[in-house]
Amino acid sequence: MSQATNQSWGGRFSEPTDAFVARFTASVTFDQRLARQDIQGSIAHATMLARVGVLTDEERDAIINGLTEIQGEIERGEFNWSVPLEDVHMNIEARLTDKIGITGKKLHTGRSRNDQVATDIRLFMRDEIDVIEVELKRLREGMIELADREADTIMPGFTHLQTAQPVTFGHHLLAWQEMLARDHERLLDCRKRVNVLPLGAAALAGTTYPIDRHVTAELLGFDRPAENSLDAVSDRDFAIEFTSFASILMMHLSRMSEELVLWTSAQFDFIDLPDRFCTGSSIMPQKKNPDVPELVRGKTGRVYGHLMGLLTLMKSQPLAYNKDNQEDKEPLFDAVDTVRDCLKAFADMVPAIEPKKDSMYEAARRGFSTATDLADYLVRRGVAFRDAHEIVGQSVAYGLKTQKDLSEMSLDELQQFSTIIEQDVFDVLTLEGSVAARNHIGGTAPDQVRAAAQRAREALSALQGQA
Repeated sequence: MSQATNQSWGGRFSEPTDAFVARFTASVTFDQRLARQDIQGSIAHATMLARVGVLTDEERDAIINGLTEIQGEIERGEFNWSVPLEDVHMNIEARLTDKIGITGKKLHTGRSRNDQVATDIRLFMRDEIDVIEVELKRLREGMIELADREADTIMPGFTHLQTAQPVTFGHHLLAWQEMLARDHERLLDCRKRVNVLPLGAAALAGTTYPIDRHVTAELLGFDRPAENSLDAVSDRDFAIEFTSFASILMMHLSRMSEELVLWTSAQFDFIDLPDRFCTGSSIMPQKKNPDVPELVRGKTGRVYGHLMGLLTLMKSQPLAYNKDNQEDKEPLFDAVDTVRDCLKAFADMVPAIEPKKDSMYEAARRGFSTATDLADYLVRRGVAFRDAHEIVGQSVAYGLKTQKDLSEMSLDELQQFSTIIEQDVFDVLTLEGSVAARNHIGGTAPDQVRAAAQRAREALSALQGQA
């Protein structure tokens, strides 16, 4: 048995908590990560209590000074975390009472650990979202600049991982950027729902003390207090929403990772990643392994798991708070850490990608990537598209037999499939002609890529202005 019943709630208990149960139910080993936010929330709560006359100014000052000193102890690694005290909240409150006496016991007036932890998590999530947003912005900026520089670099575009049509490397990078732009909007939208204050809901029904929740919300930078006390203490939608954002973002990073892994292979040889983002083999000295994108691709699964875990955690809970909710923190913390680290790795790595332009160009020349351009050429000369499709298909079959790309065939060779074809066909059969012809918004023409990069910069700047 543990040595004593927990003094924060043990008045009605006739025996101490079993020692194993104390360890099993404690959360301090992981929720101590919320210490800074817990102290921040307690300082605001004490300030509000003094404004409404529940605490004197002297009591408020003693509490704030004590909490500030405790923050210093934690930051210096001098704080003694106690499992019998269960969680970060009671550890800090007990230490405060040790430091300033009975006044420390007055801090918890008008609140419960239920609304306290809900507030701490929201403060934590708000802080982490802001850090993640910085990394996401940095990745987008680097990607946009690389796309602008590589607006003329030709590579094959793929469908079904088969050569389809030529595109530019810049255009491909901006496709990635579009994914991230949607992620960025989702993150900022999620932050709006995170930034609602639960404190003041107390255990579930509010409090009889004359608190002013608007004051607390203003002190902590929340947009508004939560409307309903039952919902305030039991809501974890914001955590689920964040892990949903995180899962979609990681899916996008994983797709990018897959392409990076392929492109660095000897079979593609499209890009080179600097050595600082790669590792070698313990047995094969020639190896240069793209470990960063491989790990990001692998870490996607754990974030998906956290989303499913949180959804499952909440699916059968009646209102209001239940102990189940203690299980929200570890998956949420890990999702935050994983997303932040993956974004940092990509933000460092992507601008350092070195395209192998000759390899990309040669790959685009293989696979008859300008076949659609030849069909379009015939359509513009009055041939029905289905007939043009058949003519080009015959031309490709001839190319496979003779091992010639369409652009390598002579005019006579092409005219055996259609006499409508003339010398100007070679203007559209070149890779440069093919990409330049797609000169409309959203197209892969180099001028369009540069214009799209500029619009992306402006959109990113405008999004930052709304944050």
